[in-house]
Amino acid sequence: MIKKNWIVSTTEPILVTGSNGFIGSMVVKILLDYGFEHIRCFVRPSSNLASLRKVIGDQNASRTEIVEGNLLVPEDCNRALANVSVVFHLAAGIDKSFAGCFMNSVLTTRNLLEAVLVHRILKRFVNVSSFAVYSNYQMKRGSLLDETAPLETEHNKRQDPYGYGKLKQENLVLKYNREHKIPYTILRPGAVYGPGKSALTGRIGIDTFGVFLHLGGSNQLPLTYVDNCAEAIILAGLIEGAGGEVFNVVDDNLPSSRAFLKMFKKHTGGFFSLSLPYRLTFLLCSLWEKYAEWSEGQLPLRFNKRRCSSEWKGNIYSNDKLKKVLGWKPRISFDQASRQFFDSFQKKG
Repeated sequence: MIKKNWIVSTTEPILVTGSNGFIGSMVVKILLDYGFEHIRCFVRPSSNLASLRKVIGDQNASRTEIVEGNLLVPEDCNRALANVSVVFHLAAGIDKSFAGCFMNSVLTTRNLLEAVLVHRILKRFVNVSSFAVYSNYQMKRGSLLDETAPLETEHNKRQDPYGYGKLKQENLVLKYNREHKIPYTILRPGAVYGPGKSALTGRIGIDTFGVFLHLGGSNQLPLTYVDNCAEAIILAGLIEGAGGEVFNVVDDNLPSSRAFLKMFKKHTGGFFSLSLPYRLTFLLCSLWEKYAEWSEGQLPLRFNKRRCSSEWKGNIYSNDKLKKVLGWKPRISFDQASRQFFDSFQKKG
């Protein structure tokens, strides 16, 4: 547990949006482990709060506050931000449309930032983004993708509404910092996994027509276990030197796509998979893209060159900045984390 040079005390109110989500509920749990006494959990009225209530338990009820509302409603954001010192903003749009992701990632973030201006006591706004904002389209295979890597500029060609929403969200946070001096930190987690995730990351491959197509080959996977990711998010909100920084979040000892799939099969009983080399995958995606354009939308642009490059081209990843600036290290090693993840699938049958 790291408590050096925190910008807040454990008695100051903290807001967590998306607190009932896969990562959000773990953020709440670790904040409780750190001894925070006033954690405000923002949730939608229709949300399933089973995992969040399990994390809180009866023993922590007095240290947490569940606030129901909608981030698209400015009044709800103003109410949630009252007296808050740090915001951990994890809520995001996961719609399949660009309009839906813009609304639920960008407009919601704007409402939160406007509420920050009303109260003007915030010490840090932690925006949880994603690796989806990056583009390795012009990068060489095997090159390092770190915080300085190019950002995607053609989300329409990549057909990635989620990544589009996340990049626009980041731009908005930077805009409010420039114009209103709102303090921020941005985190970009890689592929987050752990018990509760229902499927393998698409960076390994896709399940189609009853056959799992393994498209990742020997590429390194930018994995981060949910506990490790949540700790990085929290430290980014607490550590004094993290303001105005961007951090990629990946674990140590990252496995290859092929090795992780092999371990998954071993622990879950196995299934049939077909491996396609990257060059063939890229060719097929290119042909799909050309036909989709020629047919003027008769075939959806699900597979394309930019998506192929982003998910299966193959890069290497680093968490050096996390370690140097935040003093972060994985709470759980890869061996233990992968075992817990695979065991959760076995329990589900």
